[in-house]
Amino acid sequence: MFEPRSPFSMSTPRNPIWYCTLVLFVLCLMPIAMRAQSTDPQSTGGQPQSGQKQQPPPEAGGPQSDSGPYAIPKVSPDKANQPAPPPAPKKTEGMPSYSINVDVPLVSVDALLLTKDGQFIPGLKKEHFRVFEDNVLQPVQSFGMTKAGYTAVLLVEFASTPAFQVSRRQFLYDALRASYAFTDQMQKNDYVSVISYDMKSSILVDFTSDKQAVVSALNTLRIPGFSETNLFDALYDTLDRLERVEGRKEIVLIASGVDTFSKMNLDKVMKKIKATPNVTIYTISTGFLWRNYMEGRGGMGGQMREMNFLQGDNQMQTFAKMTGGRWFSPRFEAELPDDFRLISEAVRNQYTITYRPTNTKLDGTFRKLKVQVVQPGTDQPLIVKDQKGKEVKFQILTRDGYTAKHEVD
Repeated sequence: MFEPRSPFSMSTPRNPIWYCTLVLFVLCLMPIAMRAQSTDPQSTGGQPQSGQKQQPPPEAGGPQSDSGPYAIPKVSPDKANQPAPPPAPKKTEGMPSYSINVDVPLVSVDALLLTKDGQFIPGLKKEHFRVFEDNVLQPVQSFGMTKAGYTAVLLVEFASTPAFQVSRRQFLYDALRASYAFTDQMQKNDYVSVISYDMKSSILVDFTSDKQAVVSALNTLRIPGFSETNLFDALYDTLDRLERVEGRKEIVLIASGVDTFSKMNLDKVMKKIKATPNVTIYTISTGFLWRNYMEGRGGMGGQMREMNFLQGDNQMQTFAKMTGGRWFSPRFEAELPDDFRLISEAVRNQYTITYRPTNTKLDGTFRKLKVQVVQPGTDQPLIVKDQKGKEVKFQILTRDGYTAKHEVD
């Protein structure tokens, strides 16, 4: 009969030799298992045993095995303290990637051709003109005749007269008559500003096309307050204001030409005239009747006064010549309308020539200008004849020169 087996019993037959062999095998495995447990980091809380060194992780390149630690690249201390580089500028669509070159600006020259009687000579073309800059022929790029309204400043001397020279109020009368005559020539497209001066200049009316506003401003010139005639200061300030006005400008200076107490001297005023572009000065001297009266009296005092007025005439003529304008010295009131008619024709009818200088330096130097009128295709002077076939003499009025732009402007 068979005996019942325990649940834990082996299915093999009971053999004493087999049991002994099994016990010995188990006893051999126990020391190996204990050594493996003593070297396991998890059994000691993740700390290596004393006397053993743990291998450091690699510096870079990522893990060395599928389960190894992650390596972070080292950062230099110098690089860590440096700010982040600025972002590269975005390229604007359509903007060229090359550098910008500064181009030489065009130079505009206004030329006025008048006969000896002051008549404007029309009908000339581009081929008739030659422009020289510092005696070098310039290629003309555009040409035309301007006929439009003007932008002008009426600069009027308005000073009181000393008690011993009561007759000198003739200067004031002449200035007012000339100013009114100039206003009569205004048209709807003309813009005029009125500035009076004695010790200092005063703007009576800003640029306006209203003729009545100009007349109202002139009507205030009745009782002057000072006897000084600071012409240089007034002209310098006026040029400084016009420098900020675009386009062609004119100054109609009505004065005796005498300067008594200006801070500016003649040299500074002439430099300012040269440096101010697109300004033409027309000058009208006053007081000729009084001057003729004083010449007849003679004496040392009369000679000294006459010297002052001759110097004033020379200055007025120089201002006009430098800018391509004209100087008028009317002796009678009846001459004023004709004088201003000539000024009006000169302002409204001019030949405008533009060219790009061959001297490309932006050095701020003064360049001398010269305009010639020649037969087309030749170097021979142009011959102008009237309706009767008689040769007509004429003069060319233009600026003496201009000041080139400076590189820092």
